[in-house]
Amino acid sequence: MKIEAKVGNVTKTSCDLLLVGVFKDKKELFGPAIALDPILKGEISTALKHKEIEGTLGEVLTFNTCNRLHAKRVALVGLGEEKKFDSSAARTAAAAAVKEGKKLKAATIASALSDDFAQAVVEGAVLGNYKFKGYKKEDKNFAVSEFIVLTRDPNRFSKIKEEIRVGEIVARAQNNARDLVNTPANKMTPIVLAHYAQKMAKAHGISCQITDPKKLGFGAMLSVAEGSDEPGRVVVLKYLHGGKAETMGLVGKGVTFDSGGISLKPEKKMWEMKTDMAGAAVVIETMRAAAELKLKKNIIAVIPICENMPDGKASRPGDVVASYSGKTIEIISTDAEGRMLLIDAVGYVRELGAQKIVDVATLTGGCVVALGDAASGVMGKLSSEIIEASKKTGEKMWELPLFDEYKEYLKSNIADMKNCTDGRGASPSTGGIFIREAVGDTPWAHIDIAGTAFKNNGATGTPVRTLVEWLCK
Repeated sequence: MKIEAKVGNVTKTSCDLLLVGVFKDKKELFGPAIALDPILKGEISTALKHKEIEGTLGEVLTFNTCNRLHAKRVALVGLGEEKKFDSSAARTAAAAAVKEGKKLKAATIASALSDDFAQAVVEGAVLGNYKFKGYKKEDKNFAVSEFIVLTRDPNRFSKIKEEIRVGEIVARAQNNARDLVNTPANKMTPIVLAHYAQKMAKAHGISCQITDPKKLGFGAMLSVAEGSDEPGRVVVLKYLHGGKAETMGLVGKGVTFDSGGISLKPEKKMWEMKTDMAGAAVVIETMRAAAELKLKKNIIAVIPICENMPDGKASRPGDVVASYSGKTIEIISTDAEGRMLLIDAVGYVRELGAQKIVDVATLTGGCVVALGDAASGVMGKLSSEIIEASKKTGEKMWELPLFDEYKEYLKSNIADMKNCTDGRGASPSTGGIFIREAVGDTPWAHIDIAGTAFKNNGATGTPVRTLVEWLCK
C-alpha cells in the first residue's frame, strides 16, 4: 500500500473512500471546518440526528456521494469521546475504516481523520490492511493500494511526512511479525526462521551470527531442542550505532512448534502452538524497524529457536540439566520449555554487554487466565518503562509481581531450582522469577504475550510497536 501526505481540501480530493471522523459526544464532523457539499452534509447531519452512527470508537457508516464530491464514497468513522481521543483511538479508528474500505473494494482511501496523530493513523491503516496470504489455491482477498493523509495546514506538511514514514516502518514490521507467526510450523521450522533473520539482517546492515546452542553451552535450551529432528539454532543480531549510546538487549522465545514434549499438551487447539515463536518474530522485526529508523542506539538481540517434541531423545520430567550460567535445573514439566530457552539467552545477552534487557515470550497459560487477551503481563525493574511506552502505542500492558515468596515455589531437593511449580499458582510470576536468575543486577523486563500474540485465529505482532517506542526513548 502506497502512503502519502497531501495538502488540500477534502472536497477536491479524488479517492474511492474519504474518511471523516465523528466524536461520540459531539454530533458534528471532526476537523477544522470540513466544507463538504451542502446536500451531502445534510445527509450526514440526518444520519447523526437519527443515530445511524453513534460515534463509538471504530464504528463506520458509509455514504455514496453520487458524484457530488471527488470522493466516490464518504465513511463516517467513530472516534469515541473527544476527551479520550488520543493516538490509540486514532489508530483504532483508522484500522476499522480501512477494513471497511477493503469490503467496499476501495483502492484509494483518503483520511481527513486527525492529522495531529498522523503516525497512529498510518499504523492503523497498514495494520487494518493486513491479510495473511496463506496457501489457498484461489485467494480473492482485496487490499487497499493507496492511503492519503490529508491536511489543510501546509506548515505541518513536513512533520506529517516524517510521522508517516515512522508509522509505516513500524506497522510494516509488525505485519511481518504477524506473517511469521501465522505461518504453519512445517513451513516455519527453526532453520527457516534463523535464515529469515539472517536475510533480514543482511538487507539492513545488521550483523548476524547463527550458532549451534551446544557450542554456546545452552544446556537448558538443549534439553528442549534435542527432542526434535530439526536442530536448534541461536541467532545473534547486532545493530551497533556506536558512540556513548546505551546497549540494549532483546531476547525473543522462538519455539516454532510446542507439543509440550513428554509432558504432552492436550489435543484441543494444539495447532495454535505454531505461534510459540511469536517472541522471536517480534524481536526480529523490532531489529528491522530499529535499523530502518536509524535509531541512535546499540541493540543486541539473542533469539533461541527450536521445536519442543516428544522424541526418544527428549528430556523427561525429573531430569536435571545445567543452564548457560551453570545453575542446575530440575525439569518438573517439559511443557515449561520457554523459560529454559530464555534463561540461557538472557544470560548470554547480558554477557555480550547489554545494559538493559527485555525478553518477550508466549510463556504461560496463567497469564491468559489473569489478563485474557486484553493485555500482556510485564515483570521486572523495567516494567514502568515498558508500560509507559505501551500507553502511546495502544498495546495494553499490566505489571505482575515478582515477590520473593515465589522463589520458594521453585526450590528443588536435587538441583539449584525447578523449572516450574508442581501446582498452578502464580505461574506467570514464577516464570519471571526463573528467568530473573540469569539477569543479575542488570535492569530487565519480561513480557508475557501468551494471551495477546494470537487473537481470533490470527497473529497480532504485539508488542513490536511498544519495543520500538521504548527503544526510541
